[in-house]
Amino acid sequence: LLAGVPTIVFGFFALTTVTPLLQTIIPGLQVYNALSAGLVVGLMVLPMVASLSEDALRAVPRALSEGAYALGATKIEVIGRVLVPAALSGIMASFILALSRAVGETMIVVVAAGSQPKLTLDPTSSVQTMTAYIAQVTQGDAPQGTPEFQSLFAVGLALFLLTLGLNVLANIVGKSYAQIFR
Repeated sequence: LLAGVPTIVFGFFALTTVTPLLQTIIPGLQVYNALSAGLVVGLMVLPMVASLSEDALRAVPRALSEGAYALGATKIEVIGRVLVPAALSGIMASFILALSRAVGETMIVVVAAGSQPKLTLDPTSSVQTMTAYIAQVTQGDAPQGTPEFQSLFAVGLALFLLTLGLNVLANIVGKSYAQIFR
């Protein structure tokens, strides 16, 4: 069900529910903060990780688990020592794909994190992601040749290279785990 919820609703949830809850725990937390946006983005990608990991676990041949049961393994031993290692490449790929999805998220961060362009490592302050920057700059009219216009391409290229790097990493991880368990 969570996968069908629009991201703007997740952003509103982060702003109206998660942030007030965090403000009771962390005194002085700003209304717009990266912490609540990050937590809700994590909640948003959770169905993707769960679904893809489940598919990877179901793709493991049944004979492997039946063989482990025949040797006297318990259910936890079969899961931990047979199924998860056999499906590890798919599980790792699901995490990397979810990370790619989280990197490209715009609406949750625009609504919950305030979209203020400043460089900070403090998760309790307002931030702006690269995708939110692109959304903000393209709302106005950025004349060709201006620094704003050129920065759109630079930020887009950075996002492309980051996503490409994550996909290459997913392939490398998948192949290395596939070779270990053959």
